[in-house]
Amino acid sequence: MDVAQAVQARRSIRAFRPDPVPQEVLREILELACRAPSWENTQPWEFAVVGGEKLGGLRRALTEASSLPGEPAPDLPYPRFTEPYLARRRHLGMTVFEAKGIAREDTEKRRQWGLTGVRLFEAPNAIFLFMDRSLDSGWSLIDTGLVTMAIAALAPKYGLGTCVQAAPARYPQVVRRVLGVPENKKLILAIAIGYPDPVEPVNQLHTPREPLDKMTSWHLG
Repeated sequence: MDVAQAVQARRSIRAFRPDPVPQEVLREILELACRAPSWENTQPWEFAVVGGEKLGGLRRALTEASSLPGEPAPDLPYPRFTEPYLARRRHLGMTVFEAKGIAREDTEKRRQWGLTGVRLFEAPNAIFLFMDRSLDSGWSLIDTGLVTMAIAALAPKYGLGTCVQAAPARYPQVVRRVLGVPENKKLILAIAIGYPDPVEPVNQLHTPREPLDKMTSWHLG
């Protein structure tokens, strides 16, 4: 699989087989992904790779945290989307609900699906991406995005799928406590990773992209 094929093959997977990913495969993906560029080679990313009983315990803790009153306190504030970004987000939500057979007015099933996201879509493994709090530059955040894309693009080469997620990262204190990560490490995002369930309709979604010329101006002469 060449680079173009890998980028085309990447999609968000929201249903996984239970088979755990071998540690050597996860290690190889991360070692390759760490070739991603970063500001003057600072490499600000740090990973916590989770599976087995530890992931089960984390799932239970995240489920409990999501049921508590009050607003979550993520280390990175959630964005406030305006148009046209809000419309794109809504379109994705509607498409996913249709694939899952969830009616718009079925608030309970929508809530349960949201909880599935907090639980990392029951993936057999997860990668949590952290960054030291001393790195307060937006440039370092860009670097973590680059390594995240590298992980997502590499996964299909090994028959794996990923979903890059904010939902579990809404509860950074829970994740740090369960995984023993120190407070000075900021939780950026979570990546659900595993072998995709091939018969699950939600995994067949290939979300649209805006036409390139709508987002590009050319200055070549």
